[in-house]
Amino acid sequence: MHHSDAPATREISVADKSAGPYGITAGPDGALWVTFAHSGRIARLTLDGELSEYPLDSSECRPTVITPGPDGALWFTRSQDHRIGRVTADGETESFPVPTPDSGPFGITAGPDDAVWFTEMNTDRIGRINRKGEITEFVLPHTGAYPSAITAGPDGALWFTLNQANAIGRITVHGDIVIYPLPTTSAAPVGITSDGTALWFVEIAAGQIGRISVDGAIKEFPLPDRTAKPHAIVAASTGDCWFTEWGANRIGHITDSGDIAEYSLPSPSSEPHGITIGSDGALWVALETGGVARLEP
Repeated sequence: MHHSDAPATREISVADKSAGPYGITAGPDGALWVTFAHSGRIARLTLDGELSEYPLDSSECRPTVITPGPDGALWFTRSQDHRIGRVTADGETESFPVPTPDSGPFGITAGPDDAVWFTEMNTDRIGRINRKGEITEFVLPHTGAYPSAITAGPDGALWFTLNQANAIGRITVHGDIVIYPLPTTSAAPVGITSDGTALWFVEIAAGQIGRISVDGAIKEFPLPDRTAKPHAIVAASTGDCWFTEWGANRIGHITDSGDIAEYSLPSPSSEPHGITIGSDGALWVALETGGVARLEP
């Protein structure tokens, strides 16, 4: 492990703190797409810094996580008004209500089946939405599990974190569910990603990074600062992941061997949340205080 200042890092102001940049993803158009959780907007940021904003039909819908869909549009969760949103590359928006009331959708990802999959934090369900906006829900075998982030795995299934059940879940496209408890109690897993071979996840309460193979074997790697509150994670390649440390104002890097490096962000207390790899190969991070950071790996 080593600490250092982040190499070749720059911050771009995209909003004031009241907007709350939260989720970020690389779009099929080569731009970055960002959710403004507090102002109910979706933003498009080009690699050269040109910003466009698209207001949603409710300023209080709380857009959170965003992902490219199989249809060339961006799909995102609206956790406050319990809808799934969609925005095209030219800024046209629409949304679809989740059938179960007060579901609290949060994590979202494109699946291997030409559909988009999402978690329902408040109602212990995993949802699937097709291109027409039709939603199917799958009930989890635990109550109060708080399913959070979700990603497509290398095995053709969807993998997700169960923040309050202290576990990682797997669901097939047919709805078969398996739950894998974590070795560390009260770890509170949040972000999850696939590196093409295994799944990597963060434990926000335990200050650890976890790895789970497709057969369910789990390894955990403690961070030097167990209070760093790792939040989101993205894989650059097999055994090579980057993550945000929301509580420590840093970006972390971990390899398959468990080597960890941490890089401080330029602005203090910038609240890094979502992280993605852009079309330029750089890391891009949403900062809830109003910016986006770019880090050259």
